[in-house]
Amino acid sequence: MKLVNSMKYREPLDMIYIANNGVISKRRVKVIQIEEGTFRAYCHLRKSTRIFKIDNVLALVPVIQTESMVI
Repeated sequence: MKLVNSMKYREPLDMIYIANNGVISKRRVKVIQIEEGTFRAYCHLRKSTRIFKIDNVLALVPVIQTESMVI
């Protein structure tokens, strides 16, 4: 559901992901397309569009953006 909402509302997600080689990384992504078993997203860590396996996602958290107060 978080993937669908990210795509629908163009909201970024913070993701903990485990690659096929076992390396765990934290990434900020914006979901572009969801397919069966994978999704395509812009990855801010790699600064490019990447394809991720849904089964390799360990955690997804919506990015909460707050307005900064200017005095």
